[in-house]
Amino acid sequence: MWMVLRIRPRERWLAFAVGLGLLWQLTNLSYPGWLIRNLAAVATTTRLVPIYSVERTEKVLSLSFDAAWGADYTDDLLAILHRHQVRATFFLVGFWVEKYPEVAKRIAAAGHEIGNHSSTHPNLVPLTVEQIALEVSRTHDILKETTGLTPRLFRPPFGAYSNRVLETLTALGYHTIQWSIDSLDWRKEATPQSIVTRVTARAHPGAIVLFHNNATYTPEALEPILTHLREQGYSFVPIGDLLLADNWYIDPTTGQQRRKAQGSR
Repeated sequence: MWMVLRIRPRERWLAFAVGLGLLWQLTNLSYPGWLIRNLAAVATTTRLVPIYSVERTEKVLSLSFDAAWGADYTDDLLAILHRHQVRATFFLVGFWVEKYPEVAKRIAAAGHEIGNHSSTHPNLVPLTVEQIALEVSRTHDILKETTGLTPRLFRPPFGAYSNRVLETLTALGYHTIQWSIDSLDWRKEATPQSIVTRVTARAHPGAIVLFHNNATYTPEALEPILTHLREQGYSFVPIGDLLLADNWYIDPTTGQQRRKAQGSR
């Protein structure tokens, strides 16, 4: 878990206000109105966390694929998802979209949700507000131009975040998304069976599963994962459809939760 130093609220307000002013000019008003709507969201001194999972009573979960390097297996993944009539969420890095624009278009055309995964895939934690916002806004515009879709979900590179990262993303109108199940498909020692076993053993209602579009064994593992989970009564939706729409909060250990009756929280 990444930790950051606390600074006085007055200094935070000043740094953020200056940063937003500069960003306003850099993005040419790409986010009209977001400054006024979201200033209150960035003034917190509470330890913040992103969304790892969602409180759902029914057996539904989301599959997500991060795309930063390579596209060799993406069409195979799309074919498997199409065969099983599953819609997933693909988090795309800006430079990846610029290198593989036609693949990005195919992902969107297949009905999958598109998420923002930064412009250059840096660790966002040491960056300034201005640098974080630029990483997000550049890819926001690239994704809109390339796919015709407007992303509202963001996955931090390496899963690294801090209050500053989350506050900036909230101000930009994004939900920050992590995962509750890591397939570990990116590890050198991964095998199709290790991926299948890991995901199916950890499946739970409201889970968000992390895969990578260019991991060698992900396509081979995906088919049996979908088959097994369907047999267990699970259905699959993009993360945007998994999220609770309103009256929710984020619990650090259990993810996005519904607010209970008055007095419970």
